[in-house]
Amino acid sequence: MSEAVLTVAQMVAAEKAAMAADTSEWELMLKAGQGAAQWVHRAAGGRPVTVLCGPGNNGGDGYVIAEDLRSRGYDVDVIAPVEPSTDTARTARSRFGGNTREKGPFEYAIVVDCLFGYGLSRQVEGVFRELLEELSSSDCFKIAIDVPSAVRSDCGSTLGPMPRYDLTLALGAWKQAHFLMPSMAMMGAKKLVDLGLSLDNAHGVLSNRPMLTAPAAGAHKYTRGLVAVVAGEMPGAPLLSCEAAMRAGAGYVKLFSDRSHPDAPADLVIVEDDLDEALVDDRIDALLVGPGLGRGGTSRERLAAALASGRQCVLDADALHLLDDDILEGVDPSRLLLTPHEGELAALCKAFGVEAIGKLDRVRSLSAATGLTVLAKGPDTILVGEGTTVFFQQGSSWLSVAGSGDVLAGICAARLAGSRSPMEAAQDAVWLHHEAARLAGPAFTALQLAHCVKPAMASFL
Repeated sequence: MSEAVLTVAQMVAAEKAAMAADTSEWELMLKAGQGAAQWVHRAAGGRPVTVLCGPGNNGGDGYVIAEDLRSRGYDVDVIAPVEPSTDTARTARSRFGGNTREKGPFEYAIVVDCLFGYGLSRQVEGVFRELLEELSSSDCFKIAIDVPSAVRSDCGSTLGPMPRYDLTLALGAWKQAHFLMPSMAMMGAKKLVDLGLSLDNAHGVLSNRPMLTAPAAGAHKYTRGLVAVVAGEMPGAPLLSCEAAMRAGAGYVKLFSDRSHPDAPADLVIVEDDLDEALVDDRIDALLVGPGLGRGGTSRERLAAALASGRQCVLDADALHLLDDDILEGVDPSRLLLTPHEGELAALCKAFGVEAIGKLDRVRSLSAATGLTVLAKGPDTILVGEGTTVFFQQGSSWLSVAGSGDVLAGICAARLAGSRSPMEAAQDAVWLHHEAARLAGPAFTALQLAHCVKPAMASFL
């Protein structure tokens, strides 16, 4: 079952629902703090711990953590610049049996940040800013409780100094900021502390690791899926996509091109027929259009022909700059998967009159306005379709190489051809892309990444 990813409003509603069902706010805080303390205990291994407590309920969680650790025999140093401002936080403070002080310096090698929680909406200033600046410059092991204290939970932007944490403990549910840049890159390892909340109101989920299967005993190349890649003005990108598709489970990959490709692998079938004639083949299960396509009139005609065929399509790269209402007229949007990077996402929003700020709002608004399934790739990858938002853990930063997106598009096409829905195919593809990068190691080329898709498949069988 997928784990929920909540907005601030959804998290507030989940907590209120729990309290309406006879769980007090203090009981929730106790469960959250003690659950987080278990992880702090594992990380600290008996070493002294400093806990930074803010005025709200996140600070209350900090007092519960501090008391739990103190009861285990830890030396615990609590820094609280101001007194608690909520009744529940005051209860937590009153039950802490140790001493507190108002400011640093940090004397211990483990520091737990409980200054502000998921509801932060204004700039961090004054003594709290000073503490975060000191934490940023310290070489201690840093643990953030729920979300780091300078982070806006719904969008991942920052409202003050952002230390680089070693561990972030989400309380009750994942928040959107856990999987959005720039904050996700600063959170270190992320763990979820379950509070037993009802999370039925969530529209966002964290993608589950896929379970892929080998072909059936009676399979042949067409039952495994025929992928056709529509080439255009530039030869390199579509070849990279083909290399990836051939290793991502497709039984047959063809390149539809009007020019020769002397560097193409021997096991790639190149079709130089007129595109309209080539598209008549009923055995085609998925088309990929965009890598190396170009943006001229002929390229637009090739895209229009692919869309008019009625096949399932992955649209990437140049195709995304050619897409508009006119070319989509009469096309079933449920059969399309778009894979834009942030620049292409901005171009799509402009083409379809979508006004939104930030990557997450753009991809959601674009999908809602068009009915399209959109995989917004990048360090933070977001998939939106069928009314659902799917988030992913961060992949290797070595994926920031030319051609990486062409490889991802080829994997998407192969998974789509294998009788997967656009949402399923996109999730399979992201996991395979990330695993291929892990297996490729540092400083790989796009072709080396494509070659690692094959062993990546083995990781999910």
